[in-house]
Amino acid sequence: MDATLIAPFISSIQHVFSTMFQLPVEVGDPSIKKGSECTHDVSGIIGMSGEFQGSVVLSMPGDTAVAVVSLFTGEKYDTNSEDFADAVGEIINMVCGNAKAAFQRKNVSISCPSVVVGPKHRVSSQSDIPCVLIPCTTDCGELVLEVAIKPAATEAAAA
Repeated sequence: MDATLIAPFISSIQHVFSTMFQLPVEVGDPSIKKGSECTHDVSGIIGMSGEFQGSVVLSMPGDTAVAVVSLFTGEKYDTNSEDFADAVGEIINMVCGNAKAAFQRKNVSISCPSVVVGPKHRVSSQSDIPCVLIPCTTDCGELVLEVAIKPAATEAAAA
């Protein structure tokens, strides 16, 4: 995967977490994901379409997600709460929306977020798109950004 596709997401998660939650993010070394099982128990998921296609997942342990959502909302929600899921969805929406802005002059759309809560859940990306794991550490705990995007095939290339 092209590193220029990953860099906007690294910058975005650091920017969003530091400005919205006053929570610095240390980014570890990215690696290629093996399998489709999510790294942690709470995952916010967004699809991308247009000139780039694929998906982005923000995966966190339950305790980390509760702490981050509390910083975001000022309230402590249980992981079973609809408000908790909405907040996780909004967090991944902000991270992807901020990263999308880095793809200047490109026609890129992001989907409405989905949130999955529960141990050992799976989020499968397209089989032809490698998924890059970006491990992050915060004072609230660890989290992982999973980026599986690629340039979309043009009609001329498809023919």
